[in-house]
Amino acid sequence: MHVLLIEDDALVASGIQAGLAVHGFVVDCVDSMAAASRALESVRSDVVILDRGLPDGDGLTLLEAWREAGRDVPVLVLTARDAVADRIDGLEGGADDYLVKPFDLDELVARLHALLRRAGGRARHCLVHGGLSMDPVNREVTLDGRLVSLPRRELMLLETFLNAPRAVLSAEQLKDSLYGLSEEVESNALNVHIHHLRRKLGSGVIETVRGVGFRLGQPERIGDPARRAEDSS
Repeated sequence: MHVLLIEDDALVASGIQAGLAVHGFVVDCVDSMAAASRALESVRSDVVILDRGLPDGDGLTLLEAWREAGRDVPVLVLTARDAVADRIDGLEGGADDYLVKPFDLDELVARLHALLRRAGGRARHCLVHGGLSMDPVNREVTLDGRLVSLPRRELMLLETFLNAPRAVLSAEQLKDSLYGLSEEVESNALNVHIHHLRRKLGSGVIETVRGVGFRLGQPERIGDPARRAEDSS
């Protein structure tokens, strides 16, 4: 999942970036309102972490402008402003959550997962699609009850599909979920990851929509059909 972090304290930003990377997030960091607006135009973010005290103004002003423009990306305000009135202003200004500094990284991760669950209309944290299940917190995937080992990028790609099970996602959207703005991406990298997921989870796990992109396959097409028949006999 891609996170846009808007934080002008370099030490805090680097700590968040490193901590979230361990939990499977791709994080791009900017340090001003102006840079944040440019970044949001350049990359599809699943969630935004927004500081209020930025060099070019109050981050809440930026958030209100985004909401007025119809941008509905989930936003967690992360700030040192801890007064009740500040929290109310943040939530009424369009924030989906509000966390006060100093904070615990595990709590931040839990809140981000909760925002993603709400955005996806899910009540539980596990992502389930037929016999395929993913625990995004513990980074574990099972197929028909069997644990499947996936490296980081494949986990991130699968999570992107499971969070949007009915959507057709373009190659650019999928790359945004896997790579930061500063990372160089080989032209065939996405196709390689998709090939590996199909090999491990069944050829029907990801469908190609020609000329448009890719989408998650139907539940009955995921896994090895021969093995499914054997299991049900």
